[in-house]
Amino acid sequence: MKQNTDILVIGSGAAGLTASLELAKDFKVTLISKETFVDSSTWYAQGGIAAVLAENDTTESHIKDTLIAGDGLCDEKAVRFCIENGKSAIKWLIDSGVSFTKNESGSDYHLTKEGGHSHRRVIHAADTTGKEVSDSLAAKVLKDKNITILENHLAVDLITEDQVCKGAYVFDKEREQVITISASSTILATGGASKIYLYTSNPDGASGDGFALAWRAGCTLSNMEFNQFHPTCLYHPEAKSFLISEALRGEGAKLINHENKEFMKNYDSREELAPRDVVSRSIDEEMKKTGKDCVYLDISHKSEKEIKKSFPAIHTKCLEFGFDITKTSIPVVPAAHYTCGGVKTDLKGRTNIDSLYVIGETSCTGLHGANRMASNSLLECVVFAKSAADDIKINFVPNSHNLSNWDNSKVIRAGENIVISHNWDATRRLMWDYVGVVRSDDRLKKAKEKIKLIHDEVEDFYRNYEISSDFIELRNLVLVARIVIESASRRFESRGLHFTSDYPEKSDQAIPSLISNKDLNY
Repeated sequence: MKQNTDILVIGSGAAGLTASLELAKDFKVTLISKETFVDSSTWYAQGGIAAVLAENDTTESHIKDTLIAGDGLCDEKAVRFCIENGKSAIKWLIDSGVSFTKNESGSDYHLTKEGGHSHRRVIHAADTTGKEVSDSLAAKVLKDKNITILENHLAVDLITEDQVCKGAYVFDKEREQVITISASSTILATGGASKIYLYTSNPDGASGDGFALAWRAGCTLSNMEFNQFHPTCLYHPEAKSFLISEALRGEGAKLINHENKEFMKNYDSREELAPRDVVSRSIDEEMKKTGKDCVYLDISHKSEKEIKKSFPAIHTKCLEFGFDITKTSIPVVPAAHYTCGGVKTDLKGRTNIDSLYVIGETSCTGLHGANRMASNSLLECVVFAKSAADDIKINFVPNSHNLSNWDNSKVIRAGENIVISHNWDATRRLMWDYVGVVRSDDRLKKAKEKIKLIHDEVEDFYRNYEISSDFIELRNLVLVARIVIESASRRFESRGLHFTSDYPEKSDQAIPSLISNKDLNY
């Protein structure tokens, strides 16, 4: 089965929705989502969007804060481009129907402060900013007659010829068949890969699909060793990946140990408002010193009215698990949260494969460097989605591709799924145990050996059996885990989110890592 479109957008988070809306003004757009339309990491984002909106704030200050958080690896041009376009991006969101929280007088928007920021510059919609952004943009997309939405569709591979992307093979989960979609331009906006870790704040779909698709197509990936661990996820056996927003610490919440003592002052002068990598490592060390499975976050010294007004969703969710945050502390642990590296792009989302654009968390623009500063991610989604859309409009060539159908004539139906379930679990546990918050040469060496065995088994399965949606995700997950391990093994220093006990100091030079399938035989 074949379909043709002007623009193929793979992923329906903030980046994919923004690009679709911008491009639908001029072209026919096909937007695919691997689950339901609004099931993306954007929907789960709590904190907000960082932008220079206050009179006492400056663009230079936001740039400086971002460069500091990125620990020497940011591309200053990318940082400046994103932040200088921040205010217009917020205006675009407001014009698109996003309703941000106002201050008490109602005269202006309420801004909060998060780790690494020197000013209050995080605009938000209570503590469910991602949901508000996602729902608002999705409502506009649903009304746009130039956008065709394919829910429950999952990209299998990009179709390239002579270094040009011409579309993708896409698995229809309901019909269990692969369709061929040709496009003049293809955009990857599939989010991150934090599901490669056992504990993560991300939804189940964050299996690194875009990274794997781009890798197999021949794209260069950069800085894949830098995976951000959010310091504070709710620690409870039944609380699946529930994030406790950094905004709590921005509003005065304190981290305490089992002896009810504040400990961040022992690790960093910025205490709870230190960048995420610092806070995560501090919590990890505190847990190892005490032998405990978690630490606690306490905001109960604030008034009940203030807490419920500022954090209604977190308050309600914690109550479900028996924690009243107005009266007691919350058990928390670090969890994989955000992939700072990604497919290397320029400021227009272009990759080294013609007609293939990558935006949002799947991209590596150089904005984040070795550590993403809080609430810069949603800003990046909007700014670079609009930039990519502008470039596509200027360089558009009508789709005339005649692509071959997917060939599965040489494979048979799998009789059981133990390869999928076992290797999914084994990969995530391996990454958590060997490639987590703190790394070492020995652990990385063991991880390389173990992941190769899993990777080979998965690829053998791919060559001989019919694919399913679960297997497509597993194949991508294992490949991305292997790329992360290889990238981490090549960095002989501790910088930002990559901390290794064998090389605890930073090198004199900050050099981004680059890796592609041309460098490695997998």
